Amino acid sequence: MGDMANSSIEFHPKPQQQQQREVPHVGGFGCTLAELRSLMELRGAEALQKIQEAYGDVSGLCRRLKTSPTEGLADNTNDLEKRRQIYGQNFIPPKQPKTFLQLVWEALQDVTLIILEVAAIVSLGLSFYAPPGEESEACGNVSGGAEDEGEAEAGWIEGAAILLSVICVVLVTAFNDWSKEKQFRGLQSRIEQEQKFTVIRNGQLLQVPVAALVVGDIAQVKYGDLLPADGVLIQGNDLKIDESSLTGESDHVRKSADKDPMLLSGTHVMEGSGRMVVTAVGVNSQTGIIFTLLGAGGEEEEKKEKKAKKQDGAVAMEMQPLKSAEGGEMEEREKKKANIPKKEKSVLQGKLTKLAVQIGKAGLVMSAITVIILVLYFVIETFVVDGRVWLAECTPVYVQYFVKFFIIGVTVLVVAVPEGLPLAVTISLAYSVKKMMKDNNLVRHLDACETMGNATAICSDKTGTLTTNRMTVVQSYLGDTHYKEIPAPSALTPKILDLLVHAISINSAYTTKILPPEKEGALPRQVGNKTECALLGFILDLKRDFQPVREQIPEDKLYKVYTFNSVRKSMSTVIRMPDGGFRLFSKGASEILLKKCTNILNSNGELRGFRPRDRDDMVKKIIEPMACDGLRTICIAYRDFSAIQEPNWDNENEVVGDLTCIAVVGIEDPVRPEVPEAIRKCQRAGITVRMVTGDNINTARAIAAKCGIIHPGEDFLCLEGKEFNRRIRNEKGEIEQERLDKVWPKLRVLARSSPTDKHTLVKGIIDSTTGEQRQVVAVTGDGTNDGPALKKADVGFAMGIAGTDVAKEASDIILTDDNFTSIVKAVMWGRNVYDSISKFLQFQLTVNVVAVIVAFTGACITQDSPLKAVQMLWVNLIMDTFASLALATEPPNESLLLRKPYGRDKPLISRTMMKNILGHAVYQLTIIFTLLFVGELFFDIDSGRNAPLHSPPSEHYTIIFNTFVMMQLFNEINARKIHGERNVFDGIFSNPIFCTIVLGTFGIQIVIVQFGGKPFSCSPLSTEQWLWCLFVGVGELVWGQVIATIPTSQLKCLKEAGHGPGKDEMTDEELAEGEEEIDHAERELRRGQILWFRGLNRIQTQMEVVSTFKRSGSFQGAVRRRSSVLSQLHDVTNLSTPTHVTLSAAKPTSAAGNPGGESIP
Repeated sequence: MGDMANSSIEFHPKPQQQQQREVPHVGGFGCTLAELRSLMELRGAEALQKIQEAYGDVSGLCRRLKTSPTEGLADNTNDLEKRRQIYGQNFIPPKQPKTFLQLVWEALQDVTLIILEVAAIVSLGLSFYAPPGEESEACGNVSGGAEDEGEAEAGWIEGAAILLSVICVVLVTAFNDWSKEKQFRGLQSRIEQEQKFTVIRNGQLLQVPVAALVVGDIAQVKYGDLLPADGVLIQGNDLKIDESSLTGESDHVRKSADKDPMLLSGTHVMEGSGRMVVTAVGVNSQTGIIFTLLGAGGEEEEKKEKKAKKQDGAVAMEMQPLKSAEGGEMEEREKKKANIPKKEKSVLQGKLTKLAVQIGKAGLVMSAITVIILVLYFVIETFVVDGRVWLAECTPVYVQYFVKFFIIGVTVLVVAVPEGLPLAVTISLAYSVKKMMKDNNLVRHLDACETMGNATAICSDKTGTLTTNRMTVVQSYLGDTHYKEIPAPSALTPKILDLLVHAISINSAYTTKILPPEKEGALPRQVGNKTECALLGFILDLKRDFQPVREQIPEDKLYKVYTFNSVRKSMSTVIRMPDGGFRLFSKGASEILLKKCTNILNSNGELRGFRPRDRDDMVKKIIEPMACDGLRTICIAYRDFSAIQEPNWDNENEVVGDLTCIAVVGIEDPVRPEVPEAIRKCQRAGITVRMVTGDNINTARAIAAKCGIIHPGEDFLCLEGKEFNRRIRNEKGEIEQERLDKVWPKLRVLARSSPTDKHTLVKGIIDSTTGEQRQVVAVTGDGTNDGPALKKADVGFAMGIAGTDVAKEASDIILTDDNFTSIVKAVMWGRNVYDSISKFLQFQLTVNVVAVIVAFTGACITQDSPLKAVQMLWVNLIMDTFASLALATEPPNESLLLRKPYGRDKPLISRTMMKNILGHAVYQLTIIFTLLFVGELFFDIDSGRNAPLHSPPSEHYTIIFNTFVMMQLFNEINARKIHGERNVFDGIFSNPIFCTIVLGTFGIQIVIVQFGGKPFSCSPLSTEQWLWCLFVGVGELVWGQVIATIPTSQLKCLKEAGHGPGKDEMTDEELAEGEEEIDHAERELRRGQILWFRGLNRIQTQMEVVSTFKRSGSFQGAVRRRSSVLSQLHDVTNLSTPTHVTLSAAKPTSAAGNPGGESIP
C-alpha cells in the first residue's frame, strides 16, 4: 500500500512540491503536505512512533496544525481558505463525462441505422448521377421506366430525407444519454452536498458538508459513518473500523489513541465513536491517492495499448499492471472484448433486438425480390417482347432504369426496417426516468426501470421503508407497573425517575438529540439514532430534560463505553461516581439484557431479587404482549461498583452482568399510513412482498400483519434467521437449492436476519427453477452490509435518506423518500414502458406490412410503386419518429397493476396484438388496392396507372397516398390499447403529446397534399375527395371494434413474435454475466482491493495445486489428477478474481486461502 501511495506523488502539480522544499513550513503551519501524506501511509506501531518522534503526541500534532483538540478550529473564513490552498480541498475530481460527440458516435453503432446510412448514401450518389445523351427512339420507351421530371429533380430528396431521419434518431439518442448522465451527475452532487459530517468549531458541534472539511478540523466519528478524510484519533470509545475497502481484510480493525490511531478515508466505522484531527483531504487522502492512480491510469493505458499491440500477446498482458480506469485487469478486458456484449442487455432490449433483426431480414428478402422482379420484367419486355437489341449508346439509359429499380428496392427496405424501435425505447425509458424523479425514484441504471415491470418478488426492509422511522415510546414497565401510555411524572418515585433520566441521557450517543420543530405545529426533529431519540423523547414526555445531565457529565468524562453492535445488541456506558466508585448504565434488546439482570426496582425504587422464574413471567406478561402489538422492547438497567473493587473493564461479560433492571419500554415505529394499500396493490399485481428485518419475530409478525404482508388463515412462514439457516443447509453446513426451494415460496417474514441471510434468500429465489419462469427480484436496503444483496437482486433499491453511501453505490434505483409506495410506482412505470413499446410495435408493424406489400405488388403489377419514394419516407419518418413520441409517452394508470407480470420469456407481440396487426393490414390493403385498380372509375378521374413520361402528379395516386396516411392516423388511436380493450379513447386527453402529434401530422399532411407538388408527387384534392379520404380513415376505428369482437382464443393459427432469448442462447452470456456480477459489485465497492485480490488469487492457486498433490497420495495419482487440476486452475484464473474471494467467505473449503477472513457460520 505504502509504495503505491508514494508512487502517486508524481501526479500532483510539481510547483507545489518545489515550493515545499524552499519553505519548510508554509503559511505558518508546522507540517507540510508531504509530511502529512507520508505520515498517513504508516500503520499501527510505526505510525505511533513517527508521531512521537516528530510531534511528541497527537496534541503536539494539533498544535502544529494550529487547532485545539477540544475546541476545534476557529470558524474563520480566511483561515479555512488558507488551509484549503495549502493542503487541498476535500474533493476528488470525478472522471470526465463522455462528450456529446462521443455519445453521438456510440449511437451511430446501431445496426439498423448503419443499413439506413448505406442505403441513403447509395441513393444520394445515384440521384446525382445524370446519364449523358438523350434517349433515342431506338432505346425504347417503356412506360413505367423513365422517371418524370419531378422525381428526377427530387431524386436527392430521398437520400437526404433518409439521412435526416438517421440524424434525428442519433441526436435524440445521444441527447437522452447526455441528459441522463447530466441528471445523474446532478444527483451525485446533490447526494454529496447532502452528505454532512460532524465537526467541532469554536467548541460548537456543527454539521458541515463533507467537501468543506479542511486539514486541522476536529471531526466526530460514530457508528455507521463513512470517513470522508484521513485523520489521527484523539480520543475513542471502543472504535472498530472496517478497512476492507482499502486493504481487503474483512476483519474489523480496533482503533485507539494509544495503539493504532490512524483513520483512513473511505473506511467504515462499524462500532464505537470518537474524535479525530483531519490530516489529509481530497486527492491527498488514501482514497484520493488510489482514485488518482486509477484516473491517471486511464490515460496511460491508451498509450500503452498502442505499444502493446506491437509486441506479442503474452508480453502485452504483462505490460498492463493495474491501470484500467475501473481498476479491472487487462486479461479481463480482453476476455470481455472477446465474448461478452458491451452492455448487458435488459430483457426488453434482448427481445427487441431479436425482433428488429427478424423484421430486417424479411424486409431485405422483400426488397431483393422486388428488384429482381422489376429487372426481369423490364428485360423481358424490352429485349424479348419488343425484340430490341442492346445498343452501346443506350447503355446509360438502361443503367438509369436499373438504378430506379434499385431505389424502389431500397425504399421497400427502408420502410420495412423499423428504425423507430430504438428511438421508441429510448424515448420511453428517458421519459419514464424523468417522470419517476417526481415519484421519488432516482434511476441510476436505465434498464432497471423496465426490469421493475417484470418483478415477481420484493424483499423489503421494515424500519424506514414500511414504517415511518420516527420512533416513540408508547408503553413502559416501571416500578412493578405496566403503563399502556406515558405515566404522569408524579406517579413515579423520584429515585426511579432520576435513575431513568440519567441512564437514558448518558448511555446514548451525545450526537443524538431532539431539536425543536422547524415549523409551528410540526413534530420535534429527531437527530441521530432513532431508537435513542425515542428514549430521549420519553424523558421529555416525563417533563424532564436530558441536556443538563449531559452538560454535567460531558462526553470526555465518560470512563468506558461499550458501543452498540449487532452481536452485542446492547450498549453500556461507565461513569465515575463522586465517591470514587463506578456506575454502569446499560440498554439493549430486552430478551438479551433481562438474562443479565439479577435485581429489579420495585414501586418504591428499592431493589428486589429477579430470578429466572420472574424473568419468564415478565416475558409472558409484559414483553410478548408488547411485541405482539408490533413494539420493539428495550430494557434499561444499571449496576454499581464500589471504589475498592474496580473490575477488569476488558472482560465485558463480567462487567455487563448482575444488573438491576430499571425499566422496560415498548417503542413503536408506526407503519406508514400508505403502505398497506401499496402492498395490496403489489399482491394484486402478482408480486409477493417479503419482509426481511433484524427485529424480534413477534414484532416483525405484528408489523407484517398491519402492513398486510401476511393475512390470518393463509399458509405462510415466518422464520428467524437461525431457523431459516437450519432449514436450508445440509449436515455440512452448505446451502442446498432444493432445501431453499421448499422454504422460499411460503416465506413472508424473515426476522433477526443477518445481511448474509438476506443475500442467501435473494440468490436462492433468483436461482430457483421451481416455477414456470425465473423470478425477478427487487430488494430494498439501506445499510452498508446490504451491498451484496442489492447487487445480486435484479433491481436494488437504496434508501436516499437513511441509506449509507455503500448501499447507494450498489443500487439501481434510489428511493429519495425511503417510502415503499415509491416502489409500487416504479413497478407501474416499468410495466408502462413495456406496454408503450408494445403499443408502438403494434402500430409500426401495421404500417410496415401494408407499405411493403403495396410497394411490392404495385411495383410488380404496374412497374411503379403507387407510393413514391419520398411519400414512403414521409410516412416512415413521421409515423416512426412521431408515433414513437406519441405512444411512448403515455402516462401509466392504475389498471397496469391489475395484471400479473409478463415473464422473462413472454413474447413482445401477443396473440391479441398479432390479430390487430393482421386485421388492420387486411382492411388497409383492401382499400388501397381497390383505389389503385378501380379508384379512377369511382372518383371519375384520370387513371394514374401507366401514366406517360413527365406527366404531372395524378390526382389518382394522390388520393391513394392521402387515404393511406389518414388510415395510419386513425389506427394510431387504435394502437393505444393492446389488450383488446374496446374504448380506445380512454384517457386520451391525459396525454397532450399524443393529441398534439396526431393533429400536427394531420396539418402537415394537408400542406403536403395541397402544396407539395412535384417533390412529393402530389396534386391538390377537392373537398369531396378529402372527405372520402377521411371517411375511409374513420372506418379504421369502426373496423377496430369489429376486430375486438373476434375472440383471440379462436385464432389458434396466429403466432406470437419477439420472444426473449431462448435457453440455449442465454447460457454463455448468462454465465459471463454471473461471473461479472459479483465482480462489478466488488469493483464498485472496493476499487482499491484489486491489488490485494491479485496476490490472494496467486496464493490460492498455488495452495490448491499443493493441496491437490497432497490429497492425491501417490505420484501417479498426482500426474493423473494434474490435468483436472490444471483445468480447474484455468477456471479459477479465468473467473474474475473477486468472485473467488467472495466465495471463500461462504465455503469452508476455500477458507484456507483466506486466513484473515471470517468464515460465516
